[in-house]
Amino acid sequence: MRLVIYLMEKSGRLKEIENVKVVARLRNYLSYDEILEEEGVSVLIDTLNSFKEVTTHHELEKVKCVATATIRQAKNQKEILEKVKNKTGFKMRILSEYEEAYYGFLAVVNTTPFEEGNTIDIGGGSTELTYFSNRKLVNYHSFPFGALSLKKQFISGFTPTSQELTLLKKFIYDQFSQLEWLQNKSLPIIAIGGSARNVVQVHQEYISYPIAGVHQYMMSNEDLVEIDQYIQSLPFPELQRLEGLSKDRADIIIPAVKVFKSIMEVVNAQHFALSRKGLRDGVFFEELTKNIGISVFPKVIEESFNELATDFTIDLNHVFHVTNSAMIISQLLNEKGLASINRVDSLLLKRGAFVYNIGAYIDAEASSQHTFYLLANRTIDGLLHRDRLIIALIASYTSKSSFKRNVAPYIQWFSKEELVKYRLLGAIIKLAYSLHATRRNIIQAIDLRKEQDELVFTILCKKDWRPEQYQVEKQKKHLEKLLKININVHFESV
Repeated sequence: MRLVIYLMEKSGRLKEIENVKVVARLRNYLSYDEILEEEGVSVLIDTLNSFKEVTTHHELEKVKCVATATIRQAKNQKEILEKVKNKTGFKMRILSEYEEAYYGFLAVVNTTPFEEGNTIDIGGGSTELTYFSNRKLVNYHSFPFGALSLKKQFISGFTPTSQELTLLKKFIYDQFSQLEWLQNKSLPIIAIGGSARNVVQVHQEYISYPIAGVHQYMMSNEDLVEIDQYIQSLPFPELQRLEGLSKDRADIIIPAVKVFKSIMEVVNAQHFALSRKGLRDGVFFEELTKNIGISVFPKVIEESFNELATDFTIDLNHVFHVTNSAMIISQLLNEKGLASINRVDSLLLKRGAFVYNIGAYIDAEASSQHTFYLLANRTIDGLLHRDRLIIALIASYTSKSSFKRNVAPYIQWFSKEELVKYRLLGAIIKLAYSLHATRRNIIQAIDLRKEQDELVFTILCKKDWRPEQYQVEKQKKHLEKLLKININVHFESV
């Protein structure tokens, strides 16, 4: 059971300010005839009352209380709802199978870049699967088993025997194989929930992952197999102490991983991704958007960059002019055969220009270092980790040496050609920012001609250009080194 308190920031972003978890395991109190026993009801009410103390302290205007599989499956749910209301004051809403699946889907499409895929949310007593295409929910199914109920049904001790694992794997695979819309989709699996998060955290510790954050983290099928083998190889006391794994999940992590492996096999998926945003976020997205008639945001990445603009007081007018100049310079270099900046590169250029030097918000003297750290380690919905790192490298670019320092821990992630391209994009943005050093937007036109041993930029300006000229003369060397040609910049009045 979990209490999460959100604060809506000025950007409109929901920020967690409290996240309290209690390991209640109500599933263990659900009898074979599906009655939640009195002891389980007491655990439920005691936990909710402890949550109520926190919500009362914060003087919250709105509290939503939702329940999932265990309460949904309990035949005495009406009695449970009445007791909860009378003894805690909370009006509990029991989510249907569809609602539980839908809210997970909603969280995924509003916070990740995936246009098509399968989601899986494994809880204690149920597992929800969906298939979405063009960011629309197409199919869903809820299975009445979860990590806790699978452990209870198939594994007698803390460590499963080989026979128990065989029966467990066969059961899960047979269940998933019943869904025709799931088979051989060859799409990424986007997993939601604590068990998936723990798998990712274990993998990050296992490979000494160098940047922060688990949301939108990608694992290959081979990575998942390796982690499965690693977890199974550990004695239970060591499993309880494993970095990245919550101690209270040590006894259920193996059945959870078997579920993930089975869906990967049925779907014929090559990639396993984590969405840290799940059911509760989906509930809030619905609440936030109920008055505007849509629940799926049109563009996830644009929403995220708008949040960055608000959080770090980015001057959007200045960014517009810098980006325009950067795009003109890149097009001129392409036309002269000096660069091959394609549509994907242009998108990187625009995004890099948007957040270029964002670290000055913290400290102007060390703005490059702060820019790289902020962008590399802040979750940006809609950007996978590698893409986030690319933007960080471009937006923090100051010189070849600083670029090499920043990229050093990730050098295996990129080819030499890619790194040269990112340096070039960074150098173009740096030059474009120099052209707008005083934020007066005096640039009217930019032209380029190639002579025998140099490039000549002609910059037409509508006001005195000397401050811009000074900055350009300081910064053009970075582009010269990359293009291996001298650059002259002539400023002229309109």
